[in-house]
This record gives sequence, structure tokens and C-alpha cells, in this order.
Amino acid sequence: MSRRGLGRGLGALIPEIGPVDREQVQELPLDRIRPNPRQPRKAFAPEALEELAASIREHGVVQPVLVRPVDGGYELVAGERRWRAARAAGLERIPAVVREITPAKAMEIALIENLQREDLNPLEEAEAYRVLLEEHGLSHEELARRLGKSRPQISNTLRLLQLPQPVQALVASGVLSMGHAKVLLGVEDPQRQAELATRATRDGLSVRALEQEIERLRERPARGRGGRPRREGGGRRDPEIVALEARLRERFGTPVRIHPGQPRGRIEIHYFGNEDLTRLVDALLGAPETGGAPGPGTSRDPFPV
Repeated sequence: MSRRGLGRGLGALIPEIGPVDREQVQELPLDRIRPNPRQPRKAFAPEALEELAASIREHGVVQPVLVRPVDGGYELVAGERRWRAARAAGLERIPAVVREITPAKAMEIALIENLQREDLNPLEEAEAYRVLLEEHGLSHEELARRLGKSRPQISNTLRLLQLPQPVQALVASGVLSMGHAKVLLGVEDPQRQAELATRATRDGLSVRALEQEIERLRERPARGRGGRPRREGGGRRDPEIVALEARLRERFGTPVRIHPGQPRGRIEIHYFGNEDLTRLVDALLGAPETGGAPGPGTSRDPFPV
């Protein structure tokens, strides 16, 4: 699925570089350019890099990289894959556009580039969101607006960082899907999350099968007072209640538990932090999920170039 319509795109973030006049392109020595240490993308497939290197040997670097001046040299803003492939191809210089760009703006540009090309795995995406939120002061709403995503998408992706490291690794490698990860986030015990992730991987469980396995474990008899077995909720759960929970979980993007009772029951909706709580309240009240103009005291552009 293409993400070319994502957010404002690179041309809007740095409109002065597109289209680039060839007179603005410089041939820079590869050894004077360093990668961005905050590059969201951590993994580069060797096979794909070699294919690009072979193309560069044949045709050269068609699209210049974007760099910013740093400490007497240059730091990549966009185009690290081209830079790596050019080195592998044996080139000494690479076409580049030099721009004065702040570290925060460079981070955003790198994130947009990778998201548009679907180059990030879900954990890389989540970590990039975290950096933009925590280190550069964006709100969930502002980040969603800038990336062209809904606030629930931002919140749900960030929640991946709450999973145990072994589970994160399985999601990052693609062994487990985002759907599996969302289901596992509904399990509170990290050790149980890891055990279920291992079982899902070993047995090839679908998302639905993993949900059913978690429900089965919740219904397993536990020992009550005096050693007598008891079941959560008093026995096997009503399939209609389970189906309603699944609908609510899909709607709100968070674990939901329905506790039926007579004459009244309750619905338990999990949230993770104040931003997530605000998102859920907006969803419950029917407020829009992505913001428009920033409110009073909110900077319209927290990434000045």
C-alpha cells in the first residue's frame, strides 16, 4: 500500500530543495559525509544495497542526497541508502544538496522519507515517534497532523515500546504482525506476553487464534479460597460479549474488557498516558482524531529551519 500521500511530504517540509536546480548540486567526498545518528531506520538489507550499488556502478547516483553542514563536514538528512550503496560501488564522491537544517527538522525529514517509502519496521517507527515527542516537544496531535496520520495510529504505534524486548524483536523482524502486537498489549504480565509471543511464532497462530488462546487462558480455572476452583466471570464467557469487546478494541485501538452483571455491568477501557486518555475521550465524545490549527500557546512550527 503506497504512502505517497503521507503528511506534507518532503517537498513541503523543505520546499526550497524541490525541484532541485542542477547548479545547486555539489559533488561531495563520501568520506566527508557521516550518517545521521538519529536516523530512524536501523536495518539496511544487504541484498537490496548490493542491487542499488550495481545500479550506481552502471548509471551513477541519479538523485542527490540531502546533507547539512556539521563540524567541518556534513551529516546526512535524506539518502543514507544511496550513500551506503555509493560507498559499496567504490565511488569517492556523491552528488549532494547542502542545506542549513536543525537537528529536529532533520529528524522529521528522515522519518517522512522512510515512512513514504515504507522502509521502517514498526519498532523503528515507534522509536522515531518517541524521539519527536519527548525530545522535540511535539504533542500526539501535532505529530499526527504533520505525518498525515490519525492520533490513534500514533498512540498505538508508540505502545509497541511497552512490549518486552524479545517481543519487540519479533515484531521488528516481521515474524509477528502489528495485529499480534495489539493483542499482546492487552495482556498485563510481560512474562506472559513473551510466552504467548513465542507460542504464536512457534505454532504460526493468526491474530484471531492468538486472541482465542488468550481468552482460553483467562477462562482457565483458578484456585479460590479453600482451594476450590473458580473461573473468572463465573464460567465460559458469552461469545456475544467477546465479539463486542473485539469491536470496541478495534474502534478504540486499546484493550477493552466488558464485565456483565445484574442489574448493571461495567466496561473497562485501558489507556497508556495522558495523551492516550485524551485520544480516547475525544473518540468517545465524537471529537475529530486529528487536529487543525494549534491551540493558544502552541507553536505552529516547532521545527524552524
